[in-house]
Amino acid sequence: MFKKGRIKTNRCGGDKIMKVGLIGNQNSGKTTLFNYLTGMNAKIGNWPGVTIEKKTGKIKGTEHEITDLPGIYSLSPYTTEEEVSRNYVFEENPDLIINIVDATSLERSLYLTTQLLELNCKVLVALNMADILEKKGLKIDVDKLSKELGTKVVQISALKETGMDDLLKAIDEDFTTLNKEIYDSNIETGIKEVESKLDKDLKHKRFVAVNLLEGDDRFENFSAPEVSEIIEKISKNYDTDLEEIIATQRYDYIEKVKKASIVKKQMPETLSDKLDKVFLNKWLAFPIFVVIMFLVYYLSVGVVGSATVDWVGDAIGALGDKISEGMEAIGTSDWLTSLVVDGIIAGVGAVLGFVPQLIILFFCIAILETTGYMSRISLFLDKVFRRLGLSGKSLISFIVGSGCSVPGIMTSRIIENEDERKMTSILTPFIPCSAKLPIIALFAGYFFPDNSGAVSASLYFFAIAVIIFCALLMKKFVFKHTASTYISELPEYKLPSLKYVAKEVFDKVMAFIKRAGTIILLCSIIIWFLLSFSFKMEYGVDIEDSMLATIGNKISWIFEPMLGTKSWGATVSAIQGLVAKEQVVSSMAVINGLADDVDDGSAIFSDGGVFGFFTAASAYAFMVFNLFSAPCFGAIGAMRRELGGTKRMLKAVIFQTSFAWVLATIVYQVGSRIESGEINIANVIIGGIILIVAIGIIASKVKHKGSECSSCPYCSSCDKK
Repeated sequence: MFKKGRIKTNRCGGDKIMKVGLIGNQNSGKTTLFNYLTGMNAKIGNWPGVTIEKKTGKIKGTEHEITDLPGIYSLSPYTTEEEVSRNYVFEENPDLIINIVDATSLERSLYLTTQLLELNCKVLVALNMADILEKKGLKIDVDKLSKELGTKVVQISALKETGMDDLLKAIDEDFTTLNKEIYDSNIETGIKEVESKLDKDLKHKRFVAVNLLEGDDRFENFSAPEVSEIIEKISKNYDTDLEEIIATQRYDYIEKVKKASIVKKQMPETLSDKLDKVFLNKWLAFPIFVVIMFLVYYLSVGVVGSATVDWVGDAIGALGDKISEGMEAIGTSDWLTSLVVDGIIAGVGAVLGFVPQLIILFFCIAILETTGYMSRISLFLDKVFRRLGLSGKSLISFIVGSGCSVPGIMTSRIIENEDERKMTSILTPFIPCSAKLPIIALFAGYFFPDNSGAVSASLYFFAIAVIIFCALLMKKFVFKHTASTYISELPEYKLPSLKYVAKEVFDKVMAFIKRAGTIILLCSIIIWFLLSFSFKMEYGVDIEDSMLATIGNKISWIFEPMLGTKSWGATVSAIQGLVAKEQVVSSMAVINGLADDVDDGSAIFSDGGVFGFFTAASAYAFMVFNLFSAPCFGAIGAMRRELGGTKRMLKAVIFQTSFAWVLATIVYQVGSRIESGEINIANVIIGGIILIVAIGIIASKVKHKGSECSSCPYCSSCDKK
């Protein structure tokens, strides 16, 4: 909520040294432009009260201070980023706002522009990527666009660094930004009436008035009693709320601007157009996506991944032997040698052994992102996701979550609808992340050696099916909201940038290794201590008499239905996954006292060992439990922030873990009977197909529940048409 006293005097066009705000949509070229204007000489910090990066610098050749604001789509603060941007405008009172507009997505970009033009400040529109638009047969008349918007427009290419001289010149120009009347007479009359009731010294009166009409409670301090009467009077002229009316009229105005300023010319069909006919075909798009993701996991966990893991495992094993020999040679005590070799090297090394597979996985995902394919499949799946109560943007969180659940959950902030954002935060940890890959690779590689890639891919699609099922449940019983729309541009297909791909892979792998060097190292030491000592603090006791075994035996009954037996080792390893999912494999290695032979599981699952009881059925069930149970502490903390409290987070964690237990139990009970021949696998497949069809039918029914058009969010593209 804003306070009157915090709004400063507007200095637009006043001082020689200016305060400039750079604002625009995500992926509009804003950061590239900022780096050019500042010469990448920027200060980086966080905005007060939030963990969003703040970048400020001086425009090169001047003393003007420029601030790179978070990428947003509107000044209506549904997200933290949008709130930060609006607070900046009101509290910092910039002398100039540079609004970078993506010419290839003019309708989406100009929505924010219409809001900025309602402010009492100079707005300089930097039209970016117009050269790309021209390749599509469209050209923007900059003069007409400037006239329609009522402010100065400069055409640039942030990437190619063209038009920058014109932009720098325009920054110091003395031009006027008009508050154009873009709404119908009723709304415009209401705006003027509300403005007349506001404090005469208040800046940004038109902006405040529009937001009061929209029902924005953040401006309630500005509202006089008469304002409510004005809003109520105007509302009687419309069948729906004023917020929707204003948004609709904004888009009508944008459409008018587009028609006046865009010139079309006939262009031959591009390569992207031809490829989209295949990749976005309504019949082929989803099967192609399935095949692509299958190949990703087949390569990373199967053929290529398995081959690369062997030499890493051998290297770690050789390192453990050398260190053990060296420590014995200098007379190191048995417990210290055991700590280093059986605790640290076995624990950390067990996880690091799977780094080659992670490299291949991250490489494949980065390739798909840079080519433009992921943007397309995200948009294609939006219609499906909306039926489930999710947003098409949810797929972005799921893709990011394949690297790590923490940033995946945090990425849900880009989703405007609160319910969709919360659902995405809860469901994102279901996606197999890099921390879960070692578990999948270990079990799939040993119990399904000839089909490890296929089994790994099956878990990915299993996760998608579970997300769909849980989304339907939550939409039906928890988040009963109206679905939102997803606006996104489709970039041109392009060859992957090897520099970008290499950086993405390096950053994600290093993040994984850092976790191994910190959290997993600490946990490995703790596991070694609990395994090596009894509660009487006796060292070197039999493993069954250790503190860890004693604790595990007390609670092993919980996991018996999904493992077929009581196993303290599997129990404590699964619980360790709450700290970090990688720790499951690390814990198993430490329990077995292994510094080598972890990669193929031959030593871990040997007969007579702690984990020798595992069968193919219990192995798959164990993977399922670790895939869907509560994520690591880091992801749980991220969920708490995004869900808005500890109570909601605890409910989510209980739901995830309980659901994982039930699912894993079903998998084991059915799988063990298939192994024994009690159930025909063909019956299971047929039953699965029937279940998928049933879920699809439920989804379609949920989508069109109710017949009144007034409550249906699917107007422009509704199937009922």
